[in-house]
Amino acid sequence: MTDELRPELQALQQRLQRTLDEGRDAARVRRHQAGYRSARENLADLVDTGTFQEYGQLAVAAQRNRRDYQELQTSTAADGIITGTATINAGSVGVGAARVAVIINDYAVLAGTQGFFHHRKLDRLCALAESSQLPIIMYTEGGGGRPGDTDVLTHIAGLHVESFSRWAALSGKVPRIAVNNGYCFAGNAALFGCADITIATRTSWIGMAGPAMIEGGGLGKVDAREIGPIDVQLKNGVVDIVAEDEAHATALAKQALSYFQGPVQDWACTDQAPLRDLVPLDRRWAYPVRKVIETIADTGSFLELRRVYGRSIITGFIRLEGQPVALIANDCQQLGGAVDAESSEKAARFLQLVNAFGLPVLSLTDTPGFMVGPASERDAAVRRMSSLFITGAAMRVPMVAIFLRKGYGLGAMAMTGGSFAAPVYAAAWPTGEFGAMGLEGAVRLGYRKELEAVADPGEREALFERLVADLYEAGKATEAASYLEIDAVIDPIDTRLEIVRALRAAAVGGK
Repeated sequence: MTDELRPELQALQQRLQRTLDEGRDAARVRRHQAGYRSARENLADLVDTGTFQEYGQLAVAAQRNRRDYQELQTSTAADGIITGTATINAGSVGVGAARVAVIINDYAVLAGTQGFFHHRKLDRLCALAESSQLPIIMYTEGGGGRPGDTDVLTHIAGLHVESFSRWAALSGKVPRIAVNNGYCFAGNAALFGCADITIATRTSWIGMAGPAMIEGGGLGKVDAREIGPIDVQLKNGVVDIVAEDEAHATALAKQALSYFQGPVQDWACTDQAPLRDLVPLDRRWAYPVRKVIETIADTGSFLELRRVYGRSIITGFIRLEGQPVALIANDCQQLGGAVDAESSEKAARFLQLVNAFGLPVLSLTDTPGFMVGPASERDAAVRRMSSLFITGAAMRVPMVAIFLRKGYGLGAMAMTGGSFAAPVYAAAWPTGEFGAMGLEGAVRLGYRKELEAVADPGEREALFERLVADLYEAGKATEAASYLEIDAVIDPIDTRLEIVRALRAAAVGGK
């Protein structure tokens, strides 16, 4: 035995070194100067230490006939995309549930553009993820398709690549989380947009074309930072979660992934007593429903998606006694909790996602119904609101509905899978109130003649308030429960306990 390495092993180690940050120090320095991390620094932060198995590390750009081969090994290391498998969150969810596929586009290689071998590696990982049922986390920074891969002589436009269809075909088969920092244009943006959950830093610009393509299309010169800045892509729902930087984005990706990985053993919850007082005594006052969510959920487990898009419905994930649960909730501080076209589409897409991967749903309902009126119809309300009924009818996961206050009309039904009978358990707090439409509207519509018959404005208002109070008494939670339109009326302090019981009875999360 000798300690001296054989020549071929020395050559391999040198070759591998050229793909790592230590062998590409200039590229790493440029990333740091821009305020960003290298692709491999993101990789190291993402995966459990020592678990990453890399695929295609020795690839280079298909440009050997025009550039020095050894130079390509460093400047186009891994052909600009790091691919492999690893575990993530094994310490909390267990090794068996922690296996994932990882794809990280490397902007330090030809601006993260997609070349011939780049696509081959991407396709390989997508196929592996499908066959092995591995969730995927992809970092998408990059400039789209790459000109200049002159080694490839069988392409004209290069449009017969399978990467985009392979990635899209994974929808509903394995969870896909996209993370972006920096510029993400063209093909990279298409991959980002196809993901199930999208996370982007504040220093992200995401668009279906970069400056060169825009100018080439005769649309003028634009600066890259004018294309899809984060404030635009957050408001329009392209980005689910905004991160402060790459480290924060990586932490969020790991948290988002964890809900699809299953239960955790370590959990805690806060005192439930404050739930009794979170809904105001005056039924006309709004309240912060996120406080309700954070109180019911395991401490620190609430992760919200699309916070500023479709704001009247909150969507996200929580845990209850360690079990992952998908959540939808009306926000009565936005449109009074009315379900509008935008929030309907947002909630329907979310429910499709969690249904595909077997996550039970908690609906915290407090809505006067669907948003109505000419402006609502201009937003395609009929089609977009109806999507909630289509999604609800297709759901195979159990839903628990808790009515915090208002449960009116079609909007309330849409929040509960399409019918109050759809949830495995539907209960209300004592503040619950029910009806075919909002009480005030019902009085104005149903008692118009009686109200018009009262000439004195003060007396008319007093009659109106009395009629509203009568309808409230007829439709309050205990009455709805007595007619079996809901299953129970519960003390708010018991909400968490009752949800857990219902989900256990529905065989969610084991014994």
